[in-house]
Amino acid sequence: MFDKYFQELIDKGQPTGKVVAVNDPLIRVRGLAPVGINALVLFDNGMRGLVREVAQGEVIILSLGSQQISLGSIAVQENEHLTVGVGKSLLGRVISPLIRVLDGGKPINVETYNPVFRDAPPLSNRQTLDEQLETGVTIVDTLFPIVLGQRIAFLGDSKTGKTSLLMQTIESQVKTGRVVVYVMIAKRPGEIREAIERLRKSGALKHTVVVATSAFDSLAESFLAPYAACAIAEHFWYNGTDTIILYDDLAAHAQVHREISLLADANPGRESYPGDVFYRHSSLLERAGKLASNSKTLTAIPAVLAPGNDVTAYLPTNIISITDGQIIFDTKVFREGMRPAISTGLSVSRVGGRAQTPHQKNIATRVFQILNNYQDAKEFARFASEMAIDAQNNLVLGDRIHEAFRQSNFDLYSLAVQQLILDVALQADLKQKLNMADLKQWALKQNLELDLPQKDSTAYNELVQQAISRHIGQG
Repeated sequence: MFDKYFQELIDKGQPTGKVVAVNDPLIRVRGLAPVGINALVLFDNGMRGLVREVAQGEVIILSLGSQQISLGSIAVQENEHLTVGVGKSLLGRVISPLIRVLDGGKPINVETYNPVFRDAPPLSNRQTLDEQLETGVTIVDTLFPIVLGQRIAFLGDSKTGKTSLLMQTIESQVKTGRVVVYVMIAKRPGEIREAIERLRKSGALKHTVVVATSAFDSLAESFLAPYAACAIAEHFWYNGTDTIILYDDLAAHAQVHREISLLADANPGRESYPGDVFYRHSSLLERAGKLASNSKTLTAIPAVLAPGNDVTAYLPTNIISITDGQIIFDTKVFREGMRPAISTGLSVSRVGGRAQTPHQKNIATRVFQILNNYQDAKEFARFASEMAIDAQNNLVLGDRIHEAFRQSNFDLYSLAVQQLILDVALQADLKQKLNMADLKQWALKQNLELDLPQKDSTAYNELVQQAISRHIGQG
């Protein structure tokens, strides 16, 4: 059957060529003209490959299978573009970039196919972003809000909490009707199992497609993972569903791309990355946004490893220049016991304020000022035995705000709950001690609506005062 299909492609006049060199996972083929970049090639043993580079008289192909290719084998172009299966049947499943089932479930029947490599929508087809994406994490939603359709990076050293924030973001979408595509690139098998188990326990897996490759999978699959995942996300997006895609992480993807490029004899540039690494990631992240045709969004959140907290290194600065903001995880903050360990001085969301209410913006402005005064007071406290009343108040209020922001990897707070907690923290008497842990538990039990302060400010102010009286005592 395969021999017949292979011969049909040749009889149709599809370009053909002969294998002249093999350097796994790269295969050099002479002929195969005319053929374009990212075309799908079929070999006479049934294996497929992706055209990676076209040179004069020769084509470099990235192998997409594990079969051995012998010199002299024949290759024929099967399709002008590499495609991936997409559709609702992928929801709740764990798959490889080429739709190989990884969760032990039944085979997947896809609805249709999307090109893996696709141009981003032009500016004329986009709308302005204006709706906030809740992560459930107070410090992020208050100070560095994410907007649906935004591209924002999570950067930091290993084990500082990037993946935990990605997980909380996914779990916060359970009741929103949004679809999440979570791509794990060259991860340890144990990490993949832990992430899937957490999503399954929280119920978040039902609205999530997990595209995963382990460190033991082929370079080709890890290279294709983010592009295939984006194609899956675009299917939901273009068909009228707000979609979020999380890349965990693009540093691992860049390393895979570097390995493949060095095997292809590409000239190494800064930190040995090939010159097109910026294009590889910019062409991927630019596919996010808000469509004018249906007002739906695709939000892209790439995590990026920054060893030693060096966010000025080549790869982190590349990603920062592509995205609309960055949330930076700091090892020093992590060691001080703050969770999540986010640097409030280096993080920024360039478009987040568009989606906040005036009251939210006012809280964020006040909190930033408090945190700045807090750092100044801490520095002064190191050298002065006696402090002015204002400096003492800055220390107390700063500690209180930090306690409000302190949050475990499994806690989620709605925007309304976050707002109530911070309003209480800002208005309560500084001479008295505020029981922040009890306040958070009490706030979670209240029937709060996000627009309550604007809709009925008197009722909300009474609720704030009630919370203060319940949770504050003599310090």
